[in-house]
Amino acid sequence: MRLNLPRIIILIVGISLILGLMLWLVDALYRLYFQISFTAPLLANLLLFLLIILLGLLIFAFIYYFNLTSRTTSKKKRQQQRATRNLPEQKSAAAGENLKAVRQQVSQIQDKVAQRELLERSRLIAENLARGEIKVVIFGTGSAGKTSVINGLIGQVVGDVGATMGTTQLGKTYRMVVPGLEREILLTDTPGILEVGVQGTEREQIARQLATEADLLLFVVDNDLRQSEYEPLRFLAEIGKRSLVVLNKTDLYTESEIELILKQLRDRVADFIPSADVVAVCANPQAVQLENGELAEPEPEIFPLIKRLAAVLRAEGEDLVADNILLQSQRLGEEARRIIDKQRRRQADKIIDRFQWIGAGVIAVTPLPVVDLLATAAVNAQMVVEIGKVYGCELNMERGRELAMSLGKTLVSLGVVKGAVQMVATALQLNVATYVAGKAIQGVTAAYLTRIAGKSFIEYFRHDQDWGDGGMTEVVQRQFQLVQKEEFMKGFVKDAIARVVQPIKASLAEEEDLEEPELDEITVPPPVTLAEPLPEDDWEWDSHRNHNDW
Repeated sequence: MRLNLPRIIILIVGISLILGLMLWLVDALYRLYFQISFTAPLLANLLLFLLIILLGLLIFAFIYYFNLTSRTTSKKKRQQQRATRNLPEQKSAAAGENLKAVRQQVSQIQDKVAQRELLERSRLIAENLARGEIKVVIFGTGSAGKTSVINGLIGQVVGDVGATMGTTQLGKTYRMVVPGLEREILLTDTPGILEVGVQGTEREQIARQLATEADLLLFVVDNDLRQSEYEPLRFLAEIGKRSLVVLNKTDLYTESEIELILKQLRDRVADFIPSADVVAVCANPQAVQLENGELAEPEPEIFPLIKRLAAVLRAEGEDLVADNILLQSQRLGEEARRIIDKQRRRQADKIIDRFQWIGAGVIAVTPLPVVDLLATAAVNAQMVVEIGKVYGCELNMERGRELAMSLGKTLVSLGVVKGAVQMVATALQLNVATYVAGKAIQGVTAAYLTRIAGKSFIEYFRHDQDWGDGGMTEVVQRQFQLVQKEEFMKGFVKDAIARVVQPIKASLAEEEDLEEPELDEITVPPPVTLAEPLPEDDWEWDSHRNHNDW
């Protein structure tokens, strides 16, 4: 038990007091006893008995104080140890809850192939959670000697020692028992990274996938880390993978060179791997020629790795398993959310595409008297409600109208309406007859604005009905920049000609013969720069206008 200074002082003073009292009491009792014993022997014996009891109580109180303190400290330590033991259980319970949530998310995925794959992976994670084996993955380049390291660890040949790069096609797993550790160890050899060719790239993807599923990584190198090795090692550390760096083939270097390489390795990984976790081994030493000409096979020097591996697994094994299971369940959940997000985007894009051309057709037939009124075509309340429903947000028409008007106000204040008219007018005049372009400008601009508004609302609903730190203004500006990209504009103008210009042309065909546009030669106008937002005070809303103008 560790004592602080005040308790040490109390202990010294208490012992001194007890010793002093004992000496004084012995002397006093000796004198008093002889004085009283001559006249009242019984009284003398009673007094002596009472004094002994008093001294015993004092000693007992002193000892009790320190025992009570010791028990309190021991109790706290036991509670801490119990909490430490319970932590992996809590993580495992959290992983189980995550897997339940993932299965609920997966049920929303419409792609049956992706759905089955995620369910199968969740089943495997659940099996690992129940089985509780520790998965140790050997990772590194194909020439670093990963298989030799496994051979040295389990004490028997499990692969082609000294094999050339590319021999380990798939991850191979072997079993290993560490004394003092209840869980069984699964050692997985992986294909080498940084191999050339298509097959090498495919094998590297397998190796990386196996590494992300490991409880503990052994990253094997045969020299100082190259940048191409450092990057995957750091990435694995950033996602929470515990790693040991193993410098293999030390028989190729002198003692001083080994120390230098170890120092360089420890310095490079100091931010995410402790220096004690960088060890040097010689898993498959080269044969040595003796004086008589015979070749001798030196014993592998693998003990430093075995010692460190055993220490890490004994101290952290339970946590490593729990952390990895929790990480795997979280990553599976993130992947399910990404698939659902893409699925929702596709559904929302279909809604936007439908509403943009509906509005375009209506306005092309009945043009609005004021250019600013084109903003009303971009803020269709029904579109907002339907996009919200895709993202699980049930809105009524009144709320949809409020959101639509708010975004329309932003479109006008930023100059998006003016910029859209300029972009569309330029694009149509470059690609179709001027007369027809003039008739179609308002309708196509309405479609263009509707798309910007719809894409902005996708971002709003994706982030749980939040515009983010930059607010609605930043979202609208970003979407306006995106729809100005050349690859989008070419497709948009083609669709506009087919959906808006051609119907107008057909209605005017009786009056004059117009030239057919070449859809494969679409010309894209230059991007438009937005104006600065207008001050809030410059806005006035007139709810009595027939066209919802502001």
